[in-house]
Amino acid sequence: MLELLDLQQVFVLDIETVPQKTTYKELPPHFQELWAHKAKNILQEGESAADVYHTAGLHAEFGKIICLSVGIFYQRYGRMGFRVKSFMQADEKELLTDFSTLLRRQPASLVLCGHNGKSFDFPYICKRIIINGLALPPQLDISGKKPWEINHLDTMELWRFGDFRNNVSLNLIAAVLGIPTPKDDISGEDVYQVYYEENNLERIRIYCEKDVITTAQILRRLRSEPLIDLDDISFAE
Repeated sequence: MLELLDLQQVFVLDIETVPQKTTYKELPPHFQELWAHKAKNILQEGESAADVYHTAGLHAEFGKIICLSVGIFYQRYGRMGFRVKSFMQADEKELLTDFSTLLRRQPASLVLCGHNGKSFDFPYICKRIIINGLALPPQLDISGKKPWEINHLDTMELWRFGDFRNNVSLNLIAAVLGIPTPKDDISGEDVYQVYYEENNLERIRIYCEKDVITTAQILRRLRSEPLIDLDDISFAE
Protein backbone atom coordinates (compact mmCIF):
# COMPACT_ATOMS: atom_id res chain seq x y z
CA MET A 1 0.00 0.00 0.00
CA LEU A 2 1.26 3.42 -0.98
CA GLU A 3 0.97 4.92 2.50
CA LEU A 4 3.29 2.22 3.88
CA LEU A 5 6.06 3.16 1.46
CA ASP A 6 9.17 4.67 3.05
CA LEU A 7 9.73 7.75 0.90
CA GLN A 8 13.36 7.86 1.98
CA GLN A 9 13.82 4.65 -0.01
CA VAL A 10 12.47 6.22 -3.22
CA PHE A 11 14.38 7.79 -6.11
CA VAL A 12 12.21 10.02 -8.30
CA LEU A 13 13.69 10.45 -11.78
CA ASP A 14 13.11 11.93 -15.21
CA ILE A 15 15.10 11.90 -18.44
CA GLU A 16 15.42 14.20 -21.43
CA THR A 17 16.33 12.66 -24.78
CA VAL A 18 17.23 13.74 -28.30
CA PRO A 19 18.01 11.98 -31.60
CA GLN A 20 21.54 10.62 -31.84
CA LYS A 21 22.30 12.85 -34.83
CA THR A 22 21.33 16.41 -35.61
CA THR A 23 19.64 15.52 -38.88
CA TYR A 24 18.41 12.47 -40.73
CA LYS A 25 21.11 12.92 -43.38
CA GLU A 26 23.83 12.40 -40.78
CA LEU A 27 22.62 8.86 -40.06
CA PRO A 28 24.54 5.99 -41.65
CA PRO A 29 22.61 4.66 -44.68
CA HIS A 30 21.53 1.50 -42.87
CA PHE A 31 20.06 3.52 -40.00
CA GLN A 32 18.32 5.82 -42.45
CA GLU A 33 16.51 2.77 -43.77
CA LEU A 34 15.72 1.56 -40.27
CA TRP A 35 14.35 4.97 -39.25
CA ALA A 36 12.25 5.20 -42.41
CA HIS A 37 10.70 1.85 -41.53
CA LYS A 38 10.13 2.89 -37.92
CA ALA A 39 8.63 6.24 -38.84
CA LYS A 40 6.23 5.10 -41.57
CA ASN A 41 3.33 4.76 -39.12
CA ILE A 42 3.57 8.37 -37.94
CA LEU A 43 4.03 10.10 -41.29
CA GLN A 44 1.35 12.54 -42.37
CA GLU A 45 0.52 13.07 -46.03
CA GLY A 46 3.45 14.61 -47.84
CA GLU A 47 5.95 13.96 -45.04
CA SER A 48 9.17 11.98 -45.31
CA ALA A 49 11.22 10.13 -42.71
CA ALA A 50 13.59 13.10 -42.64
CA ASP A 51 10.71 15.46 -41.77
CA VAL A 52 9.92 13.59 -38.55
CA TYR A 53 13.47 12.73 -37.52
CA HIS A 54 13.29 15.29 -34.69
CA THR A 55 11.02 12.78 -32.90
CA ALA A 56 13.64 10.01 -33.06
CA GLY A 57 14.72 10.86 -29.52
CA LEU A 58 11.55 9.19 -28.25
CA HIS A 59 12.94 5.81 -29.31
CA ALA A 60 15.91 4.36 -27.44
CA GLU A 61 17.26 2.70 -30.59
CA PHE A 62 17.58 6.07 -32.34
CA GLY A 63 17.95 8.49 -29.46
CA LYS A 64 20.18 9.21 -26.49
CA ILE A 65 19.85 10.57 -22.97
CA ILE A 66 21.32 14.03 -22.47
CA CYS A 67 19.97 14.77 -18.98
CA LEU A 68 18.87 12.51 -16.14
CA SER A 69 17.62 14.14 -12.95
CA VAL A 70 16.95 12.26 -9.74
CA GLY A 71 15.43 13.37 -6.45
CA ILE A 72 15.52 11.85 -2.97
CA PHE A 73 13.29 12.44 0.03
CA TYR A 74 14.83 13.01 3.45
CA GLN A 75 13.73 13.97 6.96
CA ARG A 76 15.32 16.95 8.66
CA TYR A 77 14.19 18.52 11.92
CA GLY A 78 10.84 16.76 11.59
CA ARG A 79 10.22 18.14 8.09
CA MET A 80 10.22 16.29 4.79
CA GLY A 81 12.82 17.61 2.38
CA PHE A 82 13.71 16.78 -1.21
CA ARG A 83 17.14 16.97 -2.83
CA VAL A 84 17.68 16.92 -6.59
CA LYS A 85 20.79 15.95 -8.54
CA SER A 86 21.25 15.98 -12.31
CA PHE A 87 23.52 14.08 -14.64
CA MET A 88 23.90 15.94 -17.92
CA GLN A 89 26.44 15.86 -20.70
CA ALA A 90 26.85 15.06 -24.37
CA ASP A 91 28.77 11.85 -23.55
CA GLU A 92 25.88 9.53 -22.81
CA LYS A 93 28.07 6.63 -21.70
CA GLU A 94 29.71 8.76 -19.05
CA LEU A 95 26.33 10.08 -17.93
CA LEU A 96 24.94 6.55 -17.57
CA THR A 97 28.09 5.32 -15.86
CA ASP A 98 27.81 8.04 -13.22
CA PHE A 99 24.10 7.35 -12.70
CA SER A 100 24.68 3.58 -12.46
CA THR A 101 27.42 4.16 -9.90
CA LEU A 102 24.98 6.16 -7.79
CA LEU A 103 22.37 3.40 -8.01
CA ARG A 104 24.84 0.69 -7.05
CA ARG A 105 25.57 2.56 -3.83
CA GLN A 106 21.91 2.22 -2.88
CA PRO A 107 20.11 -0.88 -1.57
CA ALA A 108 18.80 -3.27 -4.20
CA SER A 109 15.33 -2.70 -2.72
CA LEU A 110 15.41 0.98 -3.68
CA VAL A 111 12.17 2.11 -5.35
CA LEU A 112 12.37 4.04 -8.62
CA CYS A 113 9.52 6.45 -9.38
CA GLY A 114 8.72 8.39 -12.53
CA HIS A 115 5.76 9.80 -14.44
CA ASN A 116 5.11 7.35 -17.27
CA GLY A 117 8.32 5.78 -16.03
CA LYS A 118 7.27 2.19 -16.64
CA SER A 119 6.51 2.83 -20.30
CA PHE A 120 9.23 5.34 -21.10
CA ASP A 121 11.97 6.37 -18.65
CA PHE A 122 12.86 3.01 -17.10
CA PRO A 123 12.97 0.92 -20.30
CA TYR A 124 14.71 3.75 -22.17
CA ILE A 125 17.46 3.93 -19.54
CA CYS A 126 17.86 0.14 -19.58
CA LYS A 127 18.18 0.01 -23.36
CA ARG A 128 20.70 2.83 -23.48
CA ILE A 129 22.76 1.25 -20.69
CA ILE A 130 22.95 -2.01 -22.67
CA ILE A 131 23.65 -0.22 -25.98
CA ASN A 132 26.55 1.59 -24.30
CA GLY A 133 28.02 -1.73 -23.15
CA LEU A 134 27.30 -1.22 -19.45
CA ALA A 135 25.76 -3.58 -16.90
CA LEU A 136 22.28 -2.94 -15.52
CA PRO A 137 22.16 -1.85 -11.87
CA PRO A 138 20.03 -4.26 -9.79
CA GLN A 139 17.22 -1.70 -9.38
CA LEU A 140 16.70 -1.66 -13.16
CA ASP A 141 17.22 -5.35 -13.89
CA ILE A 142 13.68 -6.77 -13.92
CA SER A 143 14.35 -9.96 -15.91
CA GLY A 144 12.83 -13.01 -14.27
CA LYS A 145 11.05 -10.95 -11.61
CA LYS A 146 7.36 -11.26 -10.86
CA PRO A 147 5.35 -8.04 -11.20
CA TRP A 148 5.08 -7.58 -7.44
CA GLU A 149 8.85 -7.98 -7.08
CA ILE A 150 9.64 -4.97 -9.29
CA ASN A 151 10.20 -1.85 -7.21
CA HIS A 152 9.06 0.65 -9.80
CA LEU A 153 6.39 3.28 -9.22
CA ASP A 154 4.64 5.25 -11.94
CA THR A 155 2.58 8.30 -10.96
CA MET A 156 0.65 8.08 -14.23
CA GLU A 157 -0.32 4.51 -13.43
CA LEU A 158 -1.18 5.40 -9.83
CA TRP A 159 -3.40 8.27 -11.01
CA ARG A 160 -5.28 6.01 -13.43
CA PHE A 161 -6.69 3.87 -10.57
CA GLY A 162 -7.22 1.07 -13.10
CA ASP A 163 -8.48 3.31 -15.93
CA PHE A 164 -6.23 2.65 -18.92
CA ARG A 165 -8.25 4.49 -21.57
CA ASN A 166 -5.81 7.36 -21.94
CA ASN A 167 -2.59 8.90 -20.70
CA VAL A 168 -2.63 11.88 -18.36
CA SER A 169 0.16 14.42 -18.52
CA LEU A 170 2.24 15.45 -15.54
CA ASN A 171 1.08 19.05 -15.93
CA LEU A 172 -2.60 18.09 -15.96
CA ILE A 173 -2.36 16.02 -12.77
CA ALA A 174 -0.41 18.81 -11.08
CA ALA A 175 -3.07 21.34 -12.11
CA VAL A 176 -6.04 19.34 -10.83
CA LEU A 177 -4.24 18.56 -7.56
CA GLY A 178 -3.39 22.20 -7.00
CA ILE A 179 0.35 21.67 -7.20
CA PRO A 180 2.04 24.95 -8.14
CA THR A 181 4.58 24.66 -10.91
CA PRO A 182 6.61 27.56 -12.27
CA LYS A 183 5.96 28.51 -15.87
CA ASP A 184 8.28 26.34 -17.90
CA ASP A 185 10.95 28.00 -19.96
CA ILE A 186 10.69 25.14 -22.45
CA SER A 187 8.55 22.08 -23.12
CA GLY A 188 9.49 18.56 -24.10
CA GLU A 189 9.00 19.44 -27.75
CA ASP A 190 11.64 22.17 -27.46
CA VAL A 191 14.44 19.95 -26.14
CA TYR A 192 15.68 18.98 -29.62
CA GLN A 193 16.05 22.63 -30.67
CA VAL A 194 17.56 23.77 -27.37
CA TYR A 195 20.15 20.99 -27.50
CA TYR A 196 21.17 20.96 -31.15
CA GLU A 197 20.59 24.59 -32.14
CA GLU A 198 21.30 26.46 -28.89
CA ASN A 199 23.65 23.94 -27.24
CA ASN A 200 22.06 24.92 -23.93
CA LEU A 201 22.09 21.96 -21.56
CA GLU A 202 21.47 24.25 -18.61
CA ARG A 203 17.95 25.10 -19.80
CA ILE A 204 17.26 21.41 -20.32
CA ARG A 205 18.55 20.57 -16.83
CA ILE A 206 16.21 23.09 -15.21
CA TYR A 207 13.26 21.73 -17.18
CA CYS A 208 14.11 18.15 -16.22
CA GLU A 209 14.48 19.02 -12.54
CA LYS A 210 11.08 20.73 -12.53
CA ASP A 211 9.48 17.48 -13.72
CA VAL A 212 11.22 15.52 -10.96
CA ILE A 213 9.99 17.94 -8.30
CA THR A 214 6.45 17.91 -9.69
CA THR A 215 6.42 14.10 -9.76
CA ALA A 216 7.56 14.04 -6.12
CA GLN A 217 4.81 16.46 -5.13
CA ILE A 218 2.19 14.34 -6.93
CA LEU A 219 3.41 11.29 -5.02
CA ARG A 220 2.95 13.22 -1.78
CA ARG A 221 -0.62 14.17 -2.71
CA LEU A 222 -1.43 10.58 -3.69
CA ARG A 223 -0.41 9.64 -0.15
CA SER A 224 -2.68 12.39 1.26
CA GLU A 225 0.39 14.22 2.56
CA PRO A 226 1.19 17.94 2.42
CA LEU A 227 3.37 19.24 -0.36
CA ILE A 228 7.06 19.73 0.32
CA ASP A 229 7.75 23.39 1.03
CA LEU A 230 9.86 25.07 -1.61
CA ASP A 231 12.34 26.07 1.13
CA ASP A 232 12.90 22.36 1.80
CA ILE A 233 13.89 21.57 -1.81
CA SER A 234 17.62 21.72 -2.51
CA PHE A 235 19.94 20.96 -5.41
CA ALA A 236 23.21 19.05 -5.44
CA GLU A 237 26.15 20.19 -7.55
